[in-house]
Amino acid sequence: MCFLRRPGAPASWIWWRMLRQVLRRGLQSFCHRLGLCVSRHPVFFLTVPAVLTITFGLSALNRFQPEGDLERLVAPSHSLAKIERSLASSLFPLDQSKSQLYSDLHSPGRYGRVILLSPPGDNILLQAEGILQTHRAVLEMKDGRNSFIGHQLGGVVEVPNSKDQRVKSARAIQITYYLQTYGSAIQDLIGEKWENEFCKLMRKLQEEHQDLQLYSLASFSLWRDFHKTSILARSKVLVSLMLILTTATLSSSMKDCLRGKPFLGLLGVLTVCISIITAAGIFFITDGKYNSTLLGIPFFAMGHGTKGVFELLSGWRRTKENLPFKDRVADAYSDVMVTYTMTSSLYFITFGMGASPFTNIEAVKVFCQNMCVSILLNYFYIFSFFGSCLVFAGQLEQNRYHSIFCCKIPSAEYLDRKPVWFQTVMSDGHQQTSHHETNPYQHHFIQHFLREHYNEWITNIYVKPFVVILYLIYASFSFMGCLQISDGANIINLLASESPSVSFAMVQQKYFSNYSPVIGFYVYEPLAYWNSSVQEDLRRLCSGFTAVSWVEQYYQFLKVSNISANNKSDFISVLQSSFLKKPEFQHFRNDIIFSKAGDENNIIASRLYLVARMSRDKQKEVIEVLEKLRPLSLSKSIRFIVFNPSFVFMDHYSLSVTVPVLIAGFGVLLLLILTFFLVIHPLGNFWLILSVTSIELGVLGLMTLWNVDMDCISILCLIYTFNFAIDHCAPLLYTFVLATEHTRTQCIKSSLQEHGTAILQNVTSFLIGLVPLLFVPSNLTFTLFKCLLLTGSCTLLHCFVILPVFLTFFPPSKKHHKKKKRGKRKEREEIECIEIQENPDHVTTV
Repeated sequence: MCFLRRPGAPASWIWWRMLRQVLRRGLQSFCHRLGLCVSRHPVFFLTVPAVLTITFGLSALNRFQPEGDLERLVAPSHSLAKIERSLASSLFPLDQSKSQLYSDLHSPGRYGRVILLSPPGDNILLQAEGILQTHRAVLEMKDGRNSFIGHQLGGVVEVPNSKDQRVKSARAIQITYYLQTYGSAIQDLIGEKWENEFCKLMRKLQEEHQDLQLYSLASFSLWRDFHKTSILARSKVLVSLMLILTTATLSSSMKDCLRGKPFLGLLGVLTVCISIITAAGIFFITDGKYNSTLLGIPFFAMGHGTKGVFELLSGWRRTKENLPFKDRVADAYSDVMVTYTMTSSLYFITFGMGASPFTNIEAVKVFCQNMCVSILLNYFYIFSFFGSCLVFAGQLEQNRYHSIFCCKIPSAEYLDRKPVWFQTVMSDGHQQTSHHETNPYQHHFIQHFLREHYNEWITNIYVKPFVVILYLIYASFSFMGCLQISDGANIINLLASESPSVSFAMVQQKYFSNYSPVIGFYVYEPLAYWNSSVQEDLRRLCSGFTAVSWVEQYYQFLKVSNISANNKSDFISVLQSSFLKKPEFQHFRNDIIFSKAGDENNIIASRLYLVARMSRDKQKEVIEVLEKLRPLSLSKSIRFIVFNPSFVFMDHYSLSVTVPVLIAGFGVLLLLILTFFLVIHPLGNFWLILSVTSIELGVLGLMTLWNVDMDCISILCLIYTFNFAIDHCAPLLYTFVLATEHTRTQCIKSSLQEHGTAILQNVTSFLIGLVPLLFVPSNLTFTLFKCLLLTGSCTLLHCFVILPVFLTFFPPSKKHHKKKKRGKRKEREEIECIEIQENPDHVTTV
């Protein structure tokens, strides 16, 4: 291997170039030896993956368990709201609040909730009989006695000019029934049965009361409707698999019955499938529990695995046909497996970072862990199981067997005597004549289309301005969408769309969104409530809220009773002996915690209730309220916490879901920068970074414009977008920068001709496989479909439209290749002239 120094080039540049070529050729040599090993022992590499699949696949069926804790999955693992909940529950346990209106300030445990909705134009208050019948039917249920009934009105119309805001009519009423469980396993089981009977009763009452619409919700409803997505998607995933199998088989076929490889396309998809089954078995053996977010793993793994399959097929077509089939397999490995190894490593690194402790969403962490195992097995199965299939297919081709019927292809003389249909089925399309083409694989329909039509069209000078305008439009919409990103803290985004929970949430959002949830305001340190400055601080903190406060009621009581309580002893004495003993104020006893030190009583903690008026987006405004109240607990003299069970899902959700994408993206960029001067060509890495960034921002912006929130599913899709873009852009870009044609246009044509078929085959199979997700009635699958459709479309746009045009007028330059070739041609012409001068009677034909 000889390295010539270019005039004016520094010595360091020579060493970097030498290092790049040594690494590249070393990897190619390793992959070549790997291909030879597989081709010499195909039965072994075929058997081992099959045994692993049978072993772990059976265990997957026996150990299947669904995840039952939805909060653990989708709520941030490390959030301040969980600490606040623990403190609030320790100060005011749930059993102390069982008879109060605000029992839902803590984790409510088992409960049943129903919304009764009157027909349009009717008043729910005039249908008291139907409401009471529903209520009595619930109270008559056994095995789970209700401890509280909280009434709320929705769609309220107030009496005009009413000073005390009297209600004129209402459209809906909500009733909640809490069950007493106290953490007991037996009572929890009884409560679960009661909830099931409650839901059945609501469906029965809906049939009896046609004048009322009933929407029910139980504590297990969210989990049930979250898990329902997996049940609804089973048949659709099988349909998706069949579509991918069909597409891969057809795209791998040719009219040439010898060189067409339809069964290899089929076996390639099956190879990815059995690797996914094996990964699932390993997951369940290690006590993993299934959840609906894992539904995306087959699509993610298929998008990467089939890329390796189609690239190996393209690599086989690029090998010399006159070589033995074992050498052809080794050459295909050395040509393809280097890039496939790099992209698989990037998959593993990015999803490995998503599985790191920095990820605050358990569903994302579990998904990334499974994806890492799937990628490793996918890589192993591709070069072993599918490689063995490629060996057998190559052996059949070398012995001139039919690619479908596996029978010997007859000679041309024999075919000439047979009917046309027989000639069409059995003809290899390339009879052994003296005028045949050097590369018969060029007859593949995708290869032919790219070479004869598309390459000339996309590099046409009149097309390039329109492509530039198209990219500017794409970038504008992407930038616009990136400015409108909204977090997906709403748990409804993960549920089956036609489920009772979604229907209940929609009605609740429509009729009960004027006010925020009841927010618990906990003062957890002793406070001088009798001090006027403290009273003023409390009023200031509660300003802007509708407050239900024992403090306000007590101050009003003292004022009406004309009692002076300006010091500690009088304040607490009147509070205990007079105020809390009155029937109308007895419910405040559970909101105050007293302690006694000798003969002196102290108030060590207390609780208030706040309700905020909402105007636009209820959930967004609740998050804003939470972000404004928390800093006040640090800056004010009053030490307090605020809590509602919904805060567990909202707390820092936007930060929790964006961190995995930032970590994964940073890992990809860091790795590409570190290998900037080592792998293949620095400009190849530079263009790859630009392409991946453009695709990632495009998917992020367009999915926002398509009403997709930043929830755990969209985050996983964004992590996948990094890798999917690298998977398809890297071979195209690296082939371009290493090409030695005269012009950039010829180089990009060569790159598209070499890798365009595999890219188009894979992206087409990937997008067609997503179609069945449209027919799964689930918000989770809708999000998965939208994000993956944008990922595939943006990648296809960059590989076939944007990069082929932009690379024709941006670096790297191909002038030095042109000079080298001109120098070689001039040297050859001088040699020919010398030969002619030495032999003037000799005529040379060139």
